[in-house]
Amino acid sequence: NENICENLCIHDLSLLILLFGRYPRHRKLISINKIYTGRQNREFNLRHDWNSLLSHKPDLLFQRVSTQLYPDADDLPRYLSLFAKELDLKVQYGVDIGKIWASEDGDHGGRSYTLIDQHGLEYSCRVLLVATGLWVPEEVKFFGSELVEGYESIPVDPEEYQDQAVLILGKGNSAFETAQSILGRASRIHLYSPNPVRLAWQTHYVGDLRAVNNELLDTYQLKSLDGLVEGGLEEIAIVKYSPEKKASGKEKKGDRKDRKGRGQLYLTLADLLQENNGNGSSGITAATLPGYHNDNFSLRQPYDRVIRCLGFRFNFSIFDSSARPPCSSMARGRFPGVTAWYEGKRTPGLFVLGAAAHSRDYRTSAGGFIHGFRYMIRSVHRVLEHRYHGKTWPATKLQTTQLLSWLLKRVNEASGPYQMFGMLADVILLRGSYCEYLEEFPIQALAQLTNLSGHQVTEQGLLVLIMQYGLNRTDTLGPGRAESEWTRAWKSNFLHPVLYYYSRLPTEQDMKYRPVGWPLPRPKAIHHIIEDFLTEWDGPISHSQPLRRFLEHCLQTDLRAFYAESCFLFSLTYTEPPLFCRLGYLKKQGIVGKSKQWQPSQEEGVMADDDESRTSQEENSLPEYLSEAEPFVTSGMN
Repeated sequence: NENICENLCIHDLSLLILLFGRYPRHRKLISINKIYTGRQNREFNLRHDWNSLLSHKPDLLFQRVSTQLYPDADDLPRYLSLFAKELDLKVQYGVDIGKIWASEDGDHGGRSYTLIDQHGLEYSCRVLLVATGLWVPEEVKFFGSELVEGYESIPVDPEEYQDQAVLILGKGNSAFETAQSILGRASRIHLYSPNPVRLAWQTHYVGDLRAVNNELLDTYQLKSLDGLVEGGLEEIAIVKYSPEKKASGKEKKGDRKDRKGRGQLYLTLADLLQENNGNGSSGITAATLPGYHNDNFSLRQPYDRVIRCLGFRFNFSIFDSSARPPCSSMARGRFPGVTAWYEGKRTPGLFVLGAAAHSRDYRTSAGGFIHGFRYMIRSVHRVLEHRYHGKTWPATKLQTTQLLSWLLKRVNEASGPYQMFGMLADVILLRGSYCEYLEEFPIQALAQLTNLSGHQVTEQGLLVLIMQYGLNRTDTLGPGRAESEWTRAWKSNFLHPVLYYYSRLPTEQDMKYRPVGWPLPRPKAIHHIIEDFLTEWDGPISHSQPLRRFLEHCLQTDLRAFYAESCFLFSLTYTEPPLFCRLGYLKKQGIVGKSKQWQPSQEEGVMADDDESRTSQEENSLPEYLSEAEPFVTSGMN
């Protein structure tokens, strides 16, 4: 009755199919499924496809089951089933793991993990991948919390809320999704939580309130009985209270009738209950309600329902103390604590994947969502391949003269760094006349680059390409919200590429004490590519030329491209022609220039015409940072 395997994944595939059959409760996803982008480039299109998983089959995309921009929740289990079937994944459904413990593995050294299911069957493995998501409802205990209904169990038929006053605890997407569903039936909807509502289009965090769910903001700001209130959850109490009726037997004016036998629910403060009990009183009286002391208290009216929509947390209960990862310090401990390469802290060999690993980028990137964690999982796969199979991180070997065009290709197409901005980066290891290009490395683990990837950093240093938002807070819809002049690229506010140059690999100490808000330590040189309204960084003046000059500064060499005629002239007049000529023309790979080829560049202003090319040697002087390369490039500047 024991299964022994090298690696075991408690995958969230079967759990996802189960959970997305129930959540979101009102059956509308908020993940974008933009299938028309005007492009045929699959990698680029994944920037706007938030539901597809990664595989070697280019057509195994979510759009095969839905073409809606915001799909129905039932479409996701259909897609997951299709994905598993077409890839012939070995998934064992219906397994309920109830306990996990760790022990020392005497045969192989290190740890092994043992799992037991509902039938008493044991599974043993050395590497355990936990991808079970977040599904335990987040609850806050206070007086009267038993009177509160949970998001996981509320009725979803809007008619059940007809003419009812509803108080919702929480201001996230589940709270607003619930409010939006009953907006046309409930008489009054109030949302209560400690923090003001955070809008995703302001914070750039997709876990904050999305516009698809925020219709209640209209009815609140246009004063149509709905509203938002801030206050602590631990400080409140929910009580049943029925005001005394007049002697005539009729209710007082303004009193509400109970709905289907429900008592009227009031929000009050725990302190008022304690004061009332301290005075020797028992039960709930008018004096225990805030409206008795402040007749302008925002939530003084009774409610027919109070609903809890506070999100979910990781299920720690299945782990024995020997295998239990610690709680993360982020998000009130809702996530397990993991390293920068997503291995559980104090649990070697146990990796946490998917939404459960969101503690590394909580409220800063997209690691809690499919369009983010699909890339994070691929990076963990590469870490495991190196650790257990000796395979180095995949790298593309490029001539240094090809680096500029390759960087422009990546910033205009790559979906991984685009979606996991500030978390996944391309690392370029400089090797003199060539470089090694590593894609989508988790930058929080940059100090462990050699150990995790198998690649060494030489004295030439390294470049790191990352996508990030600006640190300057601005009105996201106000005037002056974006920069357009490339000389002010460092002030860009929206998502844009940034290059960091280091002469040595940053240490753990460097990573720990990096500037506040920075994804990386302070580099030797940094270059921001100006934000672009179209997210197309291909302009010859605003994007390409500043990037080339930055690379020339870091590499101390000329990276311009030359036609064969110029290379021929350099070869005859200089001891060593420019690098482009050495790696191209002198290896019989030169391109002969023609006037038709030059004309577009001359019209763009990035190449001088024939008259301008007859300038003096003084006018062709190089910038100071290229002084060391002057003998190679001073001839033929135009």
